[in-house]
Amino acid sequence: MMFRKMRRQKQELSKEECINILTNEPRGVLALIGDYDYPYALPMSHVYVDGKIYFHGAMEGHKNDAVCKNDKVSYCVMDKGVKNDDGWSYTFKSVIVFGKIRFLTDEAEKIEKLTCLGDKFFPTHEDTVKEISRLLDKTEVFEITIEHMSGKIVREK
Repeated sequence: MMFRKMRRQKQELSKEECINILTNEPRGVLALIGDYDYPYALPMSHVYVDGKIYFHGAMEGHKNDAVCKNDKVSYCVMDKGVKNDDGWSYTFKSVIVFGKIRFLTDEAEKIEKLTCLGDKFFPTHEDTVKEISRLLDKTEVFEITIEHMSGKIVREK
């Protein structure tokens, strides 16, 4: 399969810049094929580990049904950007990932990835461990294997 090349290649980010954004930014928008083949996009908190993206959610719902129906997804992450001197426009960077999503089924793997996710967001590792032990049996963990990734810098004018 061949993914499209970026039209404005002068704005393209390096792979390292893309990984930096995926690693350091806390949230993105997951896009799936939802009910009646309509796009279904939802904000997610994620962690980027070993070249893959992980997030958690409930064990049932629209997202889960969409994942079961079609494992192809895209995920978009933007940095906070910087306000330009004109006072209203921004310069920001974004990354779009295309890949395949799956549910993690191995409990040890789920705990490992939830620990990475929790440690990114909770104040302490102890808080992460406490939440995992409290909610593990009610939590689904999703993994995106990246097939294509591109990033771009946007300079609004």
